[in-house]
Amino acid sequence: MTLLALGSGWPASAARIFVTPGEVDVQAILDGAADGDTIILQGEHRGPVRLTRKLILEGAQSAVVQGPGEGSVITIASPGAVVRGLTIRGSGTDLERMDAGVFVEKTAKGAIVENNHIEGNLYGVYLHGAEDSVARNNVIIGIRQRRMNEAGNGVSVWNAPGAKVIGNDIRLGRDGIFAIASKRNVFKGNRFRDLRFAIHYMYTNDSEVSENLSTGNTIGFAIMFSHRLKVFGNVSDGDRDHGLLFNFANGSEMIGNEVRGRLQSAERWASPGMRDKEAREHGLPGGARPTLASGARNGPEKCVFIYNANKNRFRDNRFEGCEIGVHFTAGSEGNEIVGNAFVNNRNQVKYVGSRYLDWSSDERGNYWSDNPAFDLNGDGIADAAYRPNDLVDKVLWSVPQAKVLVNSPAIQIIRWAQSQFPALRPGGVVDSHPLMSPPQRATDGGHRP
Repeated sequence: MTLLALGSGWPASAARIFVTPGEVDVQAILDGAADGDTIILQGEHRGPVRLTRKLILEGAQSAVVQGPGEGSVITIASPGAVVRGLTIRGSGTDLERMDAGVFVEKTAKGAIVENNHIEGNLYGVYLHGAEDSVARNNVIIGIRQRRMNEAGNGVSVWNAPGAKVIGNDIRLGRDGIFAIASKRNVFKGNRFRDLRFAIHYMYTNDSEVSENLSTGNTIGFAIMFSHRLKVFGNVSDGDRDHGLLFNFANGSEMIGNEVRGRLQSAERWASPGMRDKEAREHGLPGGARPTLASGARNGPEKCVFIYNANKNRFRDNRFEGCEIGVHFTAGSEGNEIVGNAFVNNRNQVKYVGSRYLDWSSDERGNYWSDNPAFDLNGDGIADAAYRPNDLVDKVLWSVPQAKVLVNSPAIQIIRWAQSQFPALRPGGVVDSHPLMSPPQRATDGGHRP
């Protein structure tokens, strides 16, 4: 163990303490250090360890803290403590005990977990009631062997007002970020792969979800039971079921987000969140890549699913290449849906209801790639309204077996009659001022390849 006095900018009594493997127990050093000290680990050390003072626990020369396979590897209990630059692995696997690579307790207000490589733990980072705590620029890789629903989350946030999760790279496990019963949080610039939900967001109000990238997850961004949010500049690229999901999310702004769909192989639709081992249990070879002819279809199934979500603003978003562009249902009221681009979705809108909903405001609507419109005065607004659905669509949603008749003469007559006699049209979505070209997004998530 080497002890050096700190230079200017640190408290006069603070020190930098270098610890090499085998010299002394790391916990004993932490317990004997003073507030403001920096403990620098070199090589591999055994956990678990617990920070009860305002210390910086830092890694140098590929330092590792290896847990015993029980409990959390590093626990932060002191306000303002910092854990950074370490490889952290070896937590327990008890979901009820919330075993984590780094567990930040309620008493650790303003604690920081940054620039770590956190791999093979049940939970990566757990911010458990720690107000204003920060998890940033970590690489978090979950457990590969467990079923997805039996794994923990990359970062969990429970009742941690003001907590920030920024710039992390998260893959494997259950959810990338799971937030519940919190407020004033910022989740920004994170990257997610191979998860159930990239961000799973519940009962967390007055917060920001911005500039995150979700790639190849089951669902991108699930925003539920939360109010007064700012959701902007996020990208869902090739997620499976939904790019964006809003369930009872009210009074919020969804601006400049993008969902990119594509043709996805049958393997992705076999079972929710299936790992290779689970695929084999279902009779599918792990890691197999079926040909596109064996059941491939567009994914996400829904670019955006809006369910019982009220008084929100959806502006300057782009929804492209999905089976359904937007599924709008369950009495969602008072939403403004303007300036969005719906591009090359098999069905642009699915709305099962009898009300008329005008998706335009101040003589400006949305762009629809399948709208064969004219703009004779050159003002960028189509000369006729756009209606994405008709009576036949509603019949097909209610009775899917009727698809066998979709090209029959009778169906063609019904559609012709609706075009000639507007009174025959059912209630539904109408865009009175559709745009002739897709609008420029107000913000960009910064993740375009």
